[in-house]
Amino acid sequence: MKIFFTVFALLAVLLAAYPFFDASKKTERLMGLPWQIEILQDGSTEVFGLRIGTSRLSDAIEKLGSDMELAIVAATDEAGSLEMYYGHYRAGLLSGKLVIQSDSNEIDLKRWRENALRFEYMETGLAKKYILSPDDLPQVLDEVIIGMTFLPAVNLDEEVILARFGEPEKRVQLPGVIHFLYPEKGLDLALHVDSKEVLQYVKPQVFQQLVEPLQ
Repeated sequence: MKIFFTVFALLAVLLAAYPFFDASKKTERLMGLPWQIEILQDGSTEVFGLRIGTSRLSDAIEKLGSDMELAIVAATDEAGSLEMYYGHYRAGLLSGKLVIQSDSNEIDLKRWRENALRFEYMETGLAKKYILSPDDLPQVLDEVIIGMTFLPAVNLDEEVILARFGEPEKRVQLPGVIHFLYPEKGLDLALHVDSKEVLQYVKPQVFQQLVEPLQ
């Protein structure tokens, strides 16, 4: 009888602790969070499972799935930019919108625009979104990723930013927004007063080009 009660007590303890063990395992498995920025040996970074400056758009589909939009966004008289847009990016309970930029030259952009199936006006009415031809996709998907922009669904605050991303090297205060700058991580985190936060990721080697307009 004593053995029975001893075993029963041990089972009760294990069952009570199980949610904590399970939560720990889930935390270990959870990847692709915006503050999980790995600095690689060559000084480049990896975020959302993609290496900026090395990974290609095809790698993004392999890592993040095919539920995305791929198009050229261009204002009048501009070559535009090739962008891959995930409107429902999710890592665990965290969700948001993710835009992936590529390093495409103007000649290719112009040709892809001319071959586009159609175009649509963006919400602002100031730019067009060109839906690409399937014939061009093999070359398009081979383009290298040079930057990513993440817009979280939840609002961040300074306390959360510092807890997750650490103390920035510099802060730039502008009307209605504070930029938290992390040069070594290639991250510019813009904390807005009246709108959603914007996280921009680039290679640390070109970070200064990203923040020059803030000076």
